[in-house]
Amino acid sequence: MRFTTKIGIAVRSDLATWQKLNVTAFLASGVAADGEDMIGLPYEDEEGNRYLPLLRQPVLVFAATGEELTRAWTRALARGVRTAIYTEEMFKTGNDDDNRAVVREAAELRLVGLAVHGGRNDVDKVLKGLPLHP
Repeated sequence: MRFTTKIGIAVRSDLATWQKLNVTAFLASGVAADGEDMIGLPYEDEEGNRYLPLLRQPVLVFAATGEELTRAWTRALARGVRTAIYTEEMFKTGNDDDNRAVVREAAELRLVGLAVHGGRNDVDKVLKGLPLHP
């Protein structure tokens, strides 16, 4: 199936592995929370065990430097592409309220991750030049 939209997540490549995975998970949750058409139906196995629903379309994960993340973020804002962000300062907080506070108070966003969801062409242009994460 070919989707008219695309989900891309870019993560700063110099992070520790646990940080990359954590940032990716948080950013994917932001995309999922963006609309009811993002989530499929719950799963069920032949024994009747129920499982949580998942995103309805694939998520492509890219590697980026801090500078590349800033460039992609700038492109996303210019194109009006829906974004989720994760900043370096969020690693030092312990809850969602503090996360929002460090973003709100930042004179400059030190991005470690960016998720974008939008039309395929727009997402491709936002993430242009970034390699898929190895």
